[in-house]
Amino acid sequence: MRIQCKYRGVKGFVKLYQYGLKWRHMITDKAKSKAKILSFWQNYGLEATMSAFNIKKRTLYYWKKQLKEGQGKLESLNEKSKRPKNIRRRDWSETIKNQIKKLRDEHPNLGKDKIYVLLKPYCQTNKLILPSISTIGNLIRDMGGLQKFPAKVRHNGQIVRLKRTKRTRKPKSFIALYPGHCGSFDTVERVIHGSKRYIITFTDVYSRFSLAWATSSHASKAAKDFFELYNVPI
Repeated sequence: MRIQCKYRGVKGFVKLYQYGLKWRHMITDKAKSKAKILSFWQNYGLEATMSAFNIKKRTLYYWKKQLKEGQGKLESLNEKSKRPKNIRRRDWSETIKNQIKKLRDEHPNLGKDKIYVLLKPYCQTNKLILPSISTIGNLIRDMGGLQKFPAKVRHNGQIVRLKRTKRTRKPKSFIALYPGHCGSFDTVERVIHGSKRYIITFTDVYSRFSLAWATSSHASKAAKDFFELYNVPI
């Protein structure tokens, strides 16, 4: 079934539709309330308006000025942004920024929490102020994100960005309470003399006990053998 607009091809319909959206959504209820108060002021005077709506004299004159500068359009009474014109800016030395860039180059897309740990000894050695974790995240964003995305080359030579696969990860708030409560696994691939070898690693989050096992396959059966070999609780 196909859905088609019955007004398609009608001259001026799009402009009228956009004007309707502008009237409906761009004029806020607060702006309409201001216009109503200004109309009351014009009809019944200043004192009555101040008493009826509990509003200050300077506020009324400010609204009137806004309406005049907006050529009588109610959109001019909409709330303006209250963001200050002069805001505080992060003023950190280029040495700190360059070190963060270096860490991100060595470890692509490394998170701000891990960068904080690696940056701490560098700042202590060079007697620099160590930025907080949130500040490191803000500095990375200020420098454009410093992200590196995996890419592939198509048959026609076009380079396209690969979509990142979502992984199940341990929540930051989770705390392991006993050995075997939570474990982290990873697989490292190495090519040795033209043959692929896989190193399966396991680390117990609570005790920090780690072990590794090399295999020629990283299929589910290899993982099962790994669990049985080291008696890792599943």
